[in-house]
Amino acid sequence: MAYKIKMLFKFNKENSNLSPWLFILPCILGCALFIFIPTIISFCLSFTNWNLLSDIKFVGFFNYLELLQSKMFWFVLFNTLVYSLSVTVFATIIPIILASVLYHKTKLNELLKTVYFIPFITPMIAIAMVWQWVFDPNVGFLHTVLKSNLGWIYSPETALISIIIVSVWKLIGYNTVIMLTGFATINSELYEAAQIDGSSALKTFFKITLPLLAPTIFFVVVITTISSFQVFDLVYLMTQGGPNNSTNILVYWLYKNAFEYFNLGKASSLAYILFVVIGCLTLFQWKIRTKFGSGE
Repeated sequence: MAYKIKMLFKFNKENSNLSPWLFILPCILGCALFIFIPTIISFCLSFTNWNLLSDIKFVGFFNYLELLQSKMFWFVLFNTLVYSLSVTVFATIIPIILASVLYHKTKLNELLKTVYFIPFITPMIAIAMVWQWVFDPNVGFLHTVLKSNLGWIYSPETALISIIIVSVWKLIGYNTVIMLTGFATINSELYEAAQIDGSSALKTFFKITLPLLAPTIFFVVVITTISSFQVFDLVYLMTQGGPNNSTNILVYWLYKNAFEYFNLGKASSLAYILFVVIGCLTLFQWKIRTKFGSGE
């Protein structure tokens, strides 16, 4: 038996083409079982009506048409777009500013990098619990400091803003590290030449830093947009889509349709509508990048 195993993994002319496939077979099986097959099944389910108990009934494009004609769908999509756009803008601009400051070596740089990055690796359940206390309108930190009567996550007018604040706060550290990597690729001689020419710090930033940082900014914008469209845990833990659906977004509504309303067909349709929306936004961002970011 040991001899057969040894011969199986022996690299020779006969099995040299097979051996690499044996090593990546576990990864292929994992992707097939947990990504490819579920994706195909959910796509098929999007054309059906199924509540996990009754027989699966084929309904064609009914789920998609029903969603597109639903006021609730457009309301949830609007919430998602507002959330995603806000998070992407602030979670990109703030890290650029922080990275431009941290790029200049100081004694506190490493400490500040760690402080900014800690929220990104902190479990979401802990973040939700802390921020629920911060936003508490009676004994919360913001209520005590600002002496305000804002409802924060308990008010339809401010709940989505509160979720955006927490999301941006969590993403700042990771995006700052990515921006610092982009700053490291910029030739320092360009800054020296600009300084010799008498260029101001603001002019140098807009004429040298931003153009050369464009590929990094594009990467951050894309991954932040995609992740913000897929947010679920923060909404589930802090607001459950409320109050009055003010924080109800696509992925959370998908979850409710699947595991509370037991409408698997509608939930699957939502998943593929979300896929199309993210794909279109990514293509649009790519067009913007090739037109402006590459100087074409």
